[in-house]
Amino acid sequence: MKEQKTYYYSDELNDEFSEAKIEARVIDENYKYLHKNIFWNLAHFLVQNVLSVPLKVLYAKLKFRIKYVGKEKLKKYKKQGYFIYANHTQALADTFLTSNVVYPKRNYIIVNPENVSMKFLGNFVQMFGAIPIPNKKEGMKNFLEAIKYHISKGQSITIYPEAHIWPYYTKIRPFKNVSFRYPIELDKPTFCITNTYQKRGKNKVKITSYIDGPFWADSKLTSIKEKKQDLRDKVYNQMVERSKNSNFEYIKYEKKES
Repeated sequence: MKEQKTYYYSDELNDEFSEAKIEARVIDENYKYLHKNIFWNLAHFLVQNVLSVPLKVLYAKLKFRIKYVGKEKLKKYKKQGYFIYANHTQALADTFLTSNVVYPKRNYIIVNPENVSMKFLGNFVQMFGAIPIPNKKEGMKNFLEAIKYHISKGQSITIYPEAHIWPYYTKIRPFKNVSFRYPIELDKPTFCITNTYQKRGKNKVKITSYIDGPFWADSKLTSIKEKKQDLRDKVYNQMVERSKNSNFEYIKYEKKES
């Protein structure tokens, strides 16, 4: 068996272990989130929901032997939009693990600007479903309009509230409540998917993904701030509980001594 890798961290909220180093493009009021061009939208549909599907399914099955537990919880909401929160533990697979389980519903993913900043590939990544977070406040209006539009069309939006990739991490890192404003303001159900890791063979892992929800903020709460925290805590606590089903550390994480 290969020697186990060890990653050392100091800040669970902000440390990043992605190997990709990309300079972020400017995402402001000029970034086009929604396209009216019929040819762009046709290409978008083909890339997202036709051509890429066999590759996404095969990769998930062959590399991770992925198993979804709780898919029936989504059936009631197949004709309406909803939000999915998941732990961020794979650079490539996280771009489609939630898409596979909601198919044929179209799934979009809120990403950092770096994800759409690669030359020649930025449009393709957007066609794949990426919605980049603006790094200029002027872009926030269009960003929010895109979220509202996709949800109104009965599509799903995936959010990785941990924000940073920690490959194969088996616990749930603390995350902020800021992204929980979207399901509250749009009055839409929230689900979470917790990807857990089990040993397979000598040096391989399999993923079991647990689907939970729907979650709603307590209707007795009056302020958005309180509702965001309430919904965040419900999702976080459920993900922490599900993460206990991981029983194999492919990569070991240790906190640096201060």
